[in-house]
Amino acid sequence: MHATIRLFVTGGTFDKEYNERDGSLSFKDTHLRDMLKLGRCRLDVEIRTLMMIDSLDMDDEDRDVVLSQCRKCPQQRIVITHGTDTMEQTARLLGEHLADPGLADKTIILTGAMIPYAFGSSDGLFNLGSALAFAQSLPVGVYVAMNGRFFAWDNVRKNRDAGVFEELD
Repeated sequence: MHATIRLFVTGGTFDKEYNERDGSLSFKDTHLRDMLKLGRCRLDVEIRTLMMIDSLDMDDEDRDVVLSQCRKCPQQRIVITHGTDTMEQTARLLGEHLADPGLADKTIILTGAMIPYAFGSSDGLFNLGSALAFAQSLPVGVYVAMNGRFFAWDNVRKNRDAGVFEELD
């Protein structure tokens, strides 16, 4: 039997909705339950929404909420959905605290999407599936998982020109 994976939601492109009337993007509720159902996920997953914000609006206080919730989480395997613009900042904060009580035995994966799930052509479903697989297979640590790859928390950046995540080296 596999252990439960905690899925923390912070918002980001994963969960953005398109308003057809004015062309704006906003948040209503997370799409993760629908995504897990569509992906025929058979894992024991607990979903908890921490916030529903664009990562460009995420501040240090919001990141401290993520850190605190990861520390308190009884599960050892955690996936965090996060906006891609500041995902590496949150990964760094978590990674810098990995030796702290409550984090030292956890595998934490941050993932996101470049295109909202609601658009139908999103990379989010693939990224979510990859993150769940990485959460089960990678050793203790903090990672970013995007487009089938994983990156250590201290060796990742978003290449905005190419629209991909890559190693710093």
